Amino acid sequence: MVDPIKVFLADDQELVRSGFRMLIDAQDDLKVVGEAADGEQAVKAVLASAVDVILMDIRMPVMDGVEATRRIVKSGVSTRVLVLTTFDLDEYVFAALKAGASGFMLKDARPHELLDAIRSVAVGEAIMAPSATRRLLDHVIPNLPVTPTQVDHRINTLTEREKEVLIEIAKGATNAEISQTLFMAEGTVKAHVGKLLSKLEQRDRVGLVLFAYETGLAHL
Repeated sequence: MVDPIKVFLADDQELVRSGFRMLIDAQDDLKVVGEAADGEQAVKAVLASAVDVILMDIRMPVMDGVEATRRIVKSGVSTRVLVLTTFDLDEYVFAALKAGASGFMLKDARPHELLDAIRSVAVGEAIMAPSATRRLLDHVIPNLPVTPTQVDHRINTLTEREKEVLIEIAKGATNAEISQTLFMAEGTVKAHVGKLLSKLEQRDRVGLVLFAYETGLAHL
């Protein structure tokens, strides 16, 4: 039997944590292994024990979710961070993604969407709430400073096909959508994504999106 995915809850509202715990523990393949009411507690707990995915609230006392995410990622543990927010356009979310979060979901997401997101993040995929992805790209990313000279050497390692795939990823496209747009097998798209992650030294798909816009390779 496969061990369940270990989930940690970080939210300053006990009622929210209780609801998430009930939902998650009702699944055969998921298990809540701990809770914290602020970012500092969350960091200490996650660094002290094995956690696959942490559901991280953005706004918490003592230490917010952005700083907590930064410290967890910087520590080098394999824990993936899934940020939860009440607002679908939140600059704190962008800061958390920059800090290394594997994605974000809205707190009012449907239960099955949240559960699917936890499972996806646990296996290394990146998640951005569908309703927020476009708005994040439209309103937050265009304000980024473009400094292509800092990463030209990495861009130059990419093939033209890899650049095409990267640009589609930056638009928020899934592998299936990229497959249709670029007329290639979905397995080939997945292979290209893997090469992009390696060449551009990114943890996941979110990192690829940010890289594409920060370097000016992708434009809205």
